[in-house]
Amino acid sequence: MPTRPPRWPPRPSAGSGWAEAQTSEAMSAKPPQGDQQQRSRASWAAPVDRLKVSEVPAGATNLNVDGRDLASPMQGFGPVWKKTYKIRLTGLPATPAEVMRAWKENFPKFQPPENQFYPPMAGVKPGEVLFISATLPAFPGLKVGIPVSAGVMVMYADDELFTVMTPAGFPEAGWNTFSAYEEDGVTVAQVQSMARSADPIYEFGFRFMGGAKQQEKIWAYVLLHVAQHFGVQSEVVTNFECLDPSLQWGQSRNVWHNAIIRTTFYKLGAPFRWLAARFKKPAAAA
Repeated sequence: MPTRPPRWPPRPSAGSGWAEAQTSEAMSAKPPQGDQQQRSRASWAAPVDRLKVSEVPAGATNLNVDGRDLASPMQGFGPVWKKTYKIRLTGLPATPAEVMRAWKENFPKFQPPENQFYPPMAGVKPGEVLFISATLPAFPGLKVGIPVSAGVMVMYADDELFTVMTPAGFPEAGWNTFSAYEEDGVTVAQVQSMARSADPIYEFGFRFMGGAKQQEKIWAYVLLHVAQHFGVQSEVVTNFECLDPSLQWGQSRNVWHNAIIRTTFYKLGAPFRWLAARFKKPAAAA
């Protein structure tokens, strides 16, 4: 289990309804029999309250990212889910570190078309921000989706895993950990999340609009493409565990930061921004 710097990541607040020990175990996102090496503090991002964007990768939109508070599951709305997706890379001689290196380098390429990631120039490193442009289902079965622009911060990264944390307004509040490890002599690639929907709108989307199913398809797609990258054909195994079934109605106010709503208004405002830019040019020339 990684050694955590004091006060980072955020601890559960009083009355949050679940034990710190449970949070710590889920945060590790490593199998109980995984390696026991002590990970360097250099692998952790410096403690911050808000995201700070210094560079925006080409093609990305700095929307719902810069200046946003980071949000752990304690700041979310819906039930807390621990979801694990893993694939065994049977017959692959590559070590977990080699798999993780390729995964980091090709992270955007392993995503499905509706889930575009824009890694920072520095790569997947602690404290860096990964920009995301995704399409969420408008209704189950429909190919037309709702755009959302957002991002996540790399909270922890070493040779065999990295963890990202979501900001306020993101569909989920919590952590996602991407790891590679050895199990019974076989290298395993794994995605594990511990998160809850950020607000009532997102919870409705996950439950009734196909959001949860799309999420499951995305991470299965990613793992299958990690395996295919190494020429391995295998199946994704999943395990979902509800850690806290309660709804935190006190966090309903998170709707104010909802990235889907803000992205929609941003898209609708594109013609007005274009007109404003056109009017500014003659004024600047004069």
